[in-house]
Amino acid sequence: QVRLVESGGGLVQPGGSLRLSCAASESIFNMNTMGWYRQAPGKERELVASITGGGSTYYTYSVKGRFTISRDIAKNTVYLQMSSLKPEDTAVYYCHLGFISNNYWGHGTQVTVSS
Repeated sequence: QVRLVESGGGLVQPGGSLRLSCAASESIFNMNTMGWYRQAPGKERELVASITGGGSTYYTYSVKGRFTISRDIAKNTVYLQMSSLKPEDTAVYYCHLGFISNNYWGHGTQVTVSS
């Protein structure tokens, strides 16, 4: 069982920045994809950004140009750098790790954008 530990959430003012980290308990070298989802109150969970084993990235339209996903394979960690944050980015952010045969989720970290 792979554990995912997220960190970096918190309260930030509009226009501010945060960096989320997701550390896996095992190697991510052979992963299919690793990414971040978010779920705001009353809304469905949505994919925010992801990165494949080959390094290809995906961003949902609303965060393009503001968020950057990256990985450090040696540290088994994926990052989400979030800039120019908006109140509508407020949500619980969940880390996801996908292999061919299994998917794993973190417990989530709260991001609140408010003045």
